[in-house]
Amino acid sequence: MSYFNYALGLTNFRSPFLRTLVPCISLAYGIQGAVAIPSIAAQSERFYDLSGSLTYLSCTALSLYLPTMRARAAAAAAGNVKPPWPSLLASLTGSGPGMLNWRQVVLSAAVTIWAARLGTFLFQRIMKDGSDSRFEEIRKSPPRFAVAFFAQATWVSLCLMPVLAVNSIPQNLLATLPFLMTTDVLGILLYTGGFAFEATADWQKDRWVQAKREKKHEEAFLTHGLWSKSRHPNYFGESTLWTGIATLSAGVLLSSAGQLGMGLASSPWGRVAALGMAGVSPAFVTLLLLKVSGVPLSEKKYDQKYGDRDDYRRWKEETPMFIPKL
Repeated sequence: MSYFNYALGLTNFRSPFLRTLVPCISLAYGIQGAVAIPSIAAQSERFYDLSGSLTYLSCTALSLYLPTMRARAAAAAAGNVKPPWPSLLASLTGSGPGMLNWRQVVLSAAVTIWAARLGTFLFQRIMKDGSDSRFEEIRKSPPRFAVAFFAQATWVSLCLMPVLAVNSIPQNLLATLPFLMTTDVLGILLYTGGFAFEATADWQKDRWVQAKREKKHEEAFLTHGLWSKSRHPNYFGESTLWTGIATLSAGVLLSSAGQLGMGLASSPWGRVAALGMAGVSPAFVTLLLLKVSGVPLSEKKYDQKYGDRDDYRRWKEETPMFIPKL
């Protein structure tokens, strides 16, 4: 028996949710551990953000294709013909044996697009800058640096929770859902708006930094574009897009099909648990950005550098910290 088949057998729980959750979380911590070892040895954070994006991409893909992997492994063990891999394009427009539900494809694509864009952007930035100020002290301490990598694995696992939950639901149950629900439309709109807001804010900041390097301006800090509407528009966009993913997922998980597929139909707390699985993603992201690694570090850094300047204090007074002004 191959290691892959052994792993499939070891995680073949009765619950479809656990059959997806355990392998994906294990993969998240495995990837982060593998990247942490050489990074700690070299005292380099160069691949930290890129490894986070790779973890998102890998866990999302695994959750989407894991049921088919199990079916193909079982067919091979029994000497039967292996079922084909599902077509993503066909799954968006129809349903049938071996196909995915369109919501699974859209949710997985949403995470993939976001992770690929952000990972590429952050990797290009650190290649230009050479270092990340967040890690100036952390990288010198192997235990603290290791904690940062495993914290990233936890971040990925919690943010992906609604997607992992939806991708774990058997196809025959998802096929009973209406083709389009209100939560589908609202979720897609929130994700699209949040993604566009974050990407635009990053693009504006990158252009501003590049222009400053080329000595095209002498501005100390960015106060125009989306940065005139919010002091942290990129963080607001990220929180919004994960709210969209959670909204679309919640519509599925709170349905009768979702409750049955998650094994929660007989529990009086089933809908509360489903809402928690969907809501943990934007709640954790927003908490992280507002209270831990996003806004606090950035505000402290800029307050120390420009806190004595009238124009900086005026920008802080006139510009909301997080939710943009109209």
